[in-house]
Amino acid sequence: MLLNRMPKYPARVPKLRRRKLKNKARTPGRLPVHEGEKTRVTEIEMPTRAERLAGEIADAILAGDFAPGARLDEQGLADRYGVSRTPVREALRLLGTTGLIEIRPRRSATVTQISPEQLYELFVAMGEIEATCARLCALGMTPVERRRLEALHDRMGEIARANDETAYADANVAFHSALYAGTHNSVLADMATGLRRRLSPFRRAQFRAPGRLVLSHAEHGVVVQAILRGDAVQAHSAMLRHVNLVEDAFEQLSEGMPGRREKSA
Repeated sequence: MLLNRMPKYPARVPKLRRRKLKNKARTPGRLPVHEGEKTRVTEIEMPTRAERLAGEIADAILAGDFAPGARLDEQGLADRYGVSRTPVREALRLLGTTGLIEIRPRRSATVTQISPEQLYELFVAMGEIEATCARLCALGMTPVERRRLEALHDRMGEIARANDETAYADANVAFHSALYAGTHNSVLADMATGLRRRLSPFRRAQFRAPGRLVLSHAEHGVVVQAILRGDAVQAHSAMLRHVNLVEDAFEQLSEGMPGRREKSA
């Protein structure tokens, strides 16, 4: 019978096939990783002008500068941020994927209202997926990938101590992207990237909380050490805790935002 010829899948996670992943970053950062006598450079994907602008508009929305339902005029935004309408149009397209704004054909984009329940569900899903990514990294990352991850983490420590929020946020994207790639599972990586895109404005905003950069780096350190040891259970639990603390940091920060206080009053 056909059923008898179907493969039986093991209960445990199979040993992941090792393969080299091509780095598709656009702009390199200088993060050396030693391999014997050679030194390789881990590249960090730096944000484009439109991505940077999308972050600034998102920050303004979260700060209450643009209330829910407000129309976002392209020319008005171009004048406000001193750019042309082209990067504004691309920035709005990027923000549309996060759910912060709604884009309708032949109409101005409008700011949407994300409920606390929706945000909670997004963070829960993100925590579970990123924890799974960390677990698979502990099981299957190559030695080269582990060294690169460790080097990136060390570099982020310097950025955190310098309290450079923008640079840390950019490096943080590279850090989590390295974990997605380290799963060697394109389906899971795509799911994680999509969820991260939707939560990006909120995850970036939490870095404005006092002392958050140093705390974030310390939380990353627990994850990195577990991956380097090959401790899948600890990597999973450490990443889950990290995402929970990210959510807590954003909630504490949002309580102090003028727009948020007025809404809750």
